[in-house]
Amino acid sequence: MLSLLSTATSKSAFSTCDVVVEAITENEELKTAAYRELAPVLRDDAILASNTSTISITRMAESTSHPERFIGMHFFYPVDRMQLVEVIRGAKTDDETVETVVALARRIGKTPIVMKDCPGFLVNRVLLPYMNESLLLLCEGASMDDIDKAATRFGMPMGPIALHDLVGTDVALFAGQVVAGAFSDRANMCPLLEDIVQAGRLGRKAGKGFRQYVGPKGTPAPDPEFGAFLQKHTSDSKTFSQEEITNRLFLPMLLEATRVLEDGIVSEPTHVDLGLLLGIGFPAFRGGILHWCDTEGAGGIVTRLEQFAHLGKRFEATESLKQLASSGEKYFRLGNVA
Repeated sequence: MLSLLSTATSKSAFSTCDVVVEAITENEELKTAAYRELAPVLRDDAILASNTSTISITRMAESTSHPERFIGMHFFYPVDRMQLVEVIRGAKTDDETVETVVALARRIGKTPIVMKDCPGFLVNRVLLPYMNESLLLLCEGASMDDIDKAATRFGMPMGPIALHDLVGTDVALFAGQVVAGAFSDRANMCPLLEDIVQAGRLGRKAGKGFRQYVGPKGTPAPDPEFGAFLQKHTSDSKTFSQEEITNRLFLPMLLEATRVLEDGIVSEPTHVDLGLLLGIGFPAFRGGILHWCDTEGAGGIVTRLEQFAHLGKRFEATESLKQLASSGEKYFRLGNVA
């Protein structure tokens, strides 16, 4: 495999490529500048794909010579272990480009899910309300250990606080700002994260974030310095049950998943659940977030949401969820489960 790799510092190396995948850091200005530099070099029939996790494919395509052959191809970290690839279709992306990138993803052993362009696409759009809610809980008095424990007991591979440090607090902040800006009616961004990033506490890669990481293996440990950051943003000192923390974390995630379906970002419930199973390690025994809703019953979920109505629109039942609660139907009907 190593013999198949080649490296270069000249852009002319891209002149023979069928597909070019850009993986520059999440900065739209840097990305679009690179596209303009590549324009004279790429073949007219070459496909240019971006590994962006949040930035609009439709908007970035306007800086390319051939927007019909520009597409999102979002891999998940760590790439060698995560099977999912989000294939994001921009407003001008043509069918041949979509089909080619889907075939490429399958050829390299990944599972592609095709979706329309929207802020956060599928997985991050659904994940970020869960991530942000964990910070709001922290600022209301819940301990980070209790928050992470509630998530892992639910079946997640790690808790949301630990996940912030793994992906990088700066990456989480940027992605959260993109999604919150698009859905401001229900976004309630916690300022704690921006404070942490400004202090250089970028997570595991910096040796400290919400926790500190010590020793050659980077073992997580409590950081006594973190209290000063948290104290500035603590609004309360409530005591939370594990059940309440679980509901606060996963109900906003479920609601955003129903909105993704309502908006037609993906074509069926299976794509939502598969995306979360393969993209974030949502517990397989629960089948996915929409399967979990079916198991709990839409009526029961709507009743549960009423307990958190005082927290605003992010806990307001969507129309599709209320319809299921009223009819007693499910997202996955018997005999219609992929």
